Amino acid sequence: MTKRLPTRCPWCVKGNEAYIRYHDEEWGAPAWDDRTQFEFLILEGAQAGLSWSTILNKREGYREAFADFDPERIARFGKRELERLMKNPSIIRNRLKIEAAIGNARAFLAFQERQGDFARHLWSFVGGKPIQNRYTVQNQVPATSPESDALSKDLKKRGFRFVGSTIMYAHMQATGMVNDHLVSCFRYEQCRKLGGRNGQRLA
Repeated sequence: MTKRLPTRCPWCVKGNEAYIRYHDEEWGAPAWDDRTQFEFLILEGAQAGLSWSTILNKREGYREAFADFDPERIARFGKRELERLMKNPSIIRNRLKIEAAIGNARAFLAFQERQGDFARHLWSFVGGKPIQNRYTVQNQVPATSPESDALSKDLKKRGFRFVGSTIMYAHMQATGMVNDHLVSCFRYEQCRKLGGRNGQRLA
């Protein structure tokens, strides 16, 4: 007897095994920590104008090239590291995106030094807990929201780059700040039940 496959969001079903695993295990799961939020800030910025599958296939390359997403090490990258990264086929060799990643590491550290918890700040734009949307078809899912507009404006003011509203909405989806799994997807209820940190608002 053929095993019945779980119902998934349609955007992932034609992807490779890594793409489906990302949907099943990460996408939409709340990320409460600074390190994870910073990793996705780098990856979502790299995605701009490209497919997420392209970035996901290069994720390990990014992890190696960008010091395991350690902002303190990335912030120290200079011209030598920049040129090295421009020759690295394991990442997107776009000078503006690479420069933005380095600059964002510096902006991230500056934020932590002044205000502390970066993740808490990001979560404040959704009231400290995930927005639980209830979309039934893929074309209902928006590319931006008032929350991503506000977050984008805030981060740009703080010196971050490649943080437009569309990029930030994708970031919010990836880090579970919004639950945009379709209600028919098996992950919708799983992510909804994750709620908040120990069931509490992060605000």
